[in-house]
Amino acid sequence: MLVLNHENEKNIGDLKYGDRILLVDGVTVSFDGFKALNNLSFSINYGELRCIIGANGAGKSTMMDVVTGKTRPDEGHVTFGKAVNLLEMDEPSIAEVGIGRKFQKPTVFGGHTVFENLELAMKDDKRFFKTLFAQMTGEQKSKIEETMELIGLKDLYHREASILSHGQKQWLEIGMLMMQDPKLLLVDEPVAGMTPQEVDKTGEILTNLAKTNSVVVVEHDMEFIRSIASKVTVLHEGSVLAEGSMKEIQNNDKVRKVYLGE
Repeated sequence: MLVLNHENEKNIGDLKYGDRILLVDGVTVSFDGFKALNNLSFSINYGELRCIIGANGAGKSTMMDVVTGKTRPDEGHVTFGKAVNLLEMDEPSIAEVGIGRKFQKPTVFGGHTVFENLELAMKDDKRFFKTLFAQMTGEQKSKIEETMELIGLKDLYHREASILSHGQKQWLEIGMLMMQDPKLLLVDEPVAGMTPQEVDKTGEILTNLAKTNSVVVVEHDMEFIRSIASKVTVLHEGSVLAEGSMKEIQNNDKVRKVYLGE
């Protein structure tokens, strides 16, 4: 386990808009002889909203597993910030260093209100007695209110999470991740099962997040990708097949043949 030491803080805290925040370099992952990732290489910049697409089995989930420490690659390097080696770290340390992951199915505390969910997710000392006797500071309360505004749930601060709509639960979980102050947010299929109105709102939330964070969206809904994408990476058989603007991807013959079945 590698803790967030002073040098790691410096490597991350010194990042400026447009600097590279994540480098995945030559990563290979094999499961019983099957290469889920095959010499995968790409990079993400600070303040970027990147969409990653690909058919089932292309390696999208495995890529996120590697970045967040759930899966160890057979080969390659994964660097966060200027020089933080993620492959030396476990999952909690990677979350602490500034990488958050949102899974497809939202996980919220149903018996607690929107405000309480965000309070519980706050990046703070979670030891029992510390939490029991803690008093929320004005700064902490302001952060929760700003996050509720960002995710569109400020008017529902008192509502229990269990009675929120599916889309609202997704937004709440995004807000809970933001309470951890991530520099990089990995979001897996955020609009699955949403109404058209919720899809639009989710696109707005993710676009706003990318103004102050790096956001990687893995999604199958191509209409949604078209609505938010500035740069798209296409994975195929564990490698990058193509990368570029949505227009470039749509006009790419390799992508049309492999991903769109033409």
